[in-house]
Amino acid sequence: MPRVTLETLPDYARYLVTATEATHYPATRTVRLPRLELTAHVGPGALAEALGHAFVEAENDQTEPSACRVFTVHPGIDGIPEPARWGDAHFTEYGFAERLAETGLRGHYFHDLDFWQVYDPQRRVGVQLMATADAFPPWEPTAPLRAFLHWEYAARGMRLTHAGTLGADGKGVLLAGAGGAGKSGTVAAGLLNGLDSVGDDYVLIDLAAGVTARPLFSTLKQDPQGFERLGLRQRLGTERPLNWQGKHTFHIADIAARPVPAALDIVALVVPHIGGGETSSIMPVSRRDAMIALAPSGIMQMPGERESGFRFFGDLTRLLPSYRLSLGTHPEEIAGTIADFLTRGVP
Repeated sequence: MPRVTLETLPDYARYLVTATEATHYPATRTVRLPRLELTAHVGPGALAEALGHAFVEAENDQTEPSACRVFTVHPGIDGIPEPARWGDAHFTEYGFAERLAETGLRGHYFHDLDFWQVYDPQRRVGVQLMATADAFPPWEPTAPLRAFLHWEYAARGMRLTHAGTLGADGKGVLLAGAGGAGKSGTVAAGLLNGLDSVGDDYVLIDLAAGVTARPLFSTLKQDPQGFERLGLRQRLGTERPLNWQGKHTFHIADIAARPVPAALDIVALVVPHIGGGETSSIMPVSRRDAMIALAPSGIMQMPGERESGFRFFGDLTRLLPSYRLSLGTHPEEIAGTIADFLTRGVP
């Protein structure tokens, strides 16, 4: 098995693109996303299945989409090499990304699995090389090919953002915070009580004309306690296995009253917080606290583009007023508080 160093990394990345483009693939899946047509070349397996149901397709997008291709490959497909191993004494994600960026490429290497992702933004071609069909990180099926979408949209000034959304009548809020803050439960509570969402975990943010959030992924997650509290056991059953975080996974369409909207005009950044009272409240929060809630996970979970990420989230927090949402204990009341905020502003 070959070893790759920072010196040889660009050559190896271009070799992967060349090798995969010359290979025949068992299946092809094309997905229409906001301003983008994604074609994934895949072999059978869990990831191929995820590509069939993990996205919210942009059926009524009026813009002419760009096209990108991603080859999801492993040595079980004829002509595909074994993944290389990292050969330098030390590995840093930043150094890896910086070296590829010097030659116009983007990439990420998950060293625990010898899992390679390489993208050429000029040609809009990407490769995801795995040791086997299912040798991907455990988070990959809920947001498949996330890194490639991040690189493609970042080249056009947009950004995948680790945040949830809730809205009504085309207007919405961006929900930001670390794991355990109540973000996913808030999104589910809103959907169950008549609000809309364009995503719970990752959404596409565009700052070209205000702040617009668009959907990419359809997956929702909820821990067992929240699943019970929200009444989702009765609605969805519990036959589905828990994911790698010990959470139930399901889809927006499973609990939403309406189809996922094409976009939400974001009017505020809201930081959920599990409060101590029965009722919810919304109070202003500093831009600094909002940036801390939003930026770190959004940058850490999107490989490369570190400096541009801080600039983007800095611009975003300048454009939006920011609030802290202390969550009550009743899903209907939480949803009502957010609906009232969207209609009339902070009480």
